[in-house]
Amino acid sequence: MAKNIETMVAELADREAIRELPIKYCDCVWRGDMTGIVDLFAADGAFITKGMKRDHTASGRDGLLKLYSGLTGGALTPRPYIHNHVLQLDGNGHASGRCYVEIRDQQKEFEWVGTGFYDDKYVKAGDGWKFQSRTFTTAYMKRMPG
Repeated sequence: MAKNIETMVAELADREAIRELPIKYCDCVWRGDMTGIVDLFAADGAFITKGMKRDHTASGRDGLLKLYSGLTGGALTPRPYIHNHVLQLDGNGHASGRCYVEIRDQQKEFEWVGTGFYDDKYVKAGDGWKFQSRTFTTAYMKRMPG
């Protein structure tokens, strides 16, 4: 069954809004805007890290603020570069996606320190989209932020 033009436009608008989330996330990291990062998550959103012999979950606004605030002033000033964002609209205000990331360290002349990928779950919140969860899986890291 063919989609009507209104449905196609709505899906395109949703895709564009979702694609902006990882871009805004990286922009906030670069600028050290920890509150801005947390605002990209749903109220009960979660950030999960996997790899380097550590799994950790931070959830809810307070947990996320604590996690991201702990990443500033450490031995590594991460500068993420994301690539290859793919996403799928799952219906009923939900979507999922993945993007790959290279991380460089500003304190060490933007030395490459690692790579991995984000598995994301998105949720429609009002007229916009938020991360429901963001799982970072390490493929390789010389050292972890924080």
